[in-house]
Amino acid sequence: MWWFYVFKLYLMVNDQGGIILIKVTTANVDDRKPVSEMVDELWACLHGDEGYLSDPLERELVDKGVTLITGMKKT
Repeated sequence: MWWFYVFKLYLMVNDQGGIILIKVTTANVDDRKPVSEMVDELWACLHGDEGYLSDPLERELVDKGVTLITGMKKT
């Protein structure tokens, strides 16, 4: 029997391409959850793809002083 362990790697990179934060989770973790944990060290703007669109996440980030910038979700 084969066992596979799947992980997700989250990187936060500054505007010059330098890695500023790293987080590893198991594959069953919602992609938005690590973001709220990682932004405690950030301020200003955070860019992400449409997978991070979420009203509760956006409100939480605004409370921490971070603006979430994503693309528009296609309808």
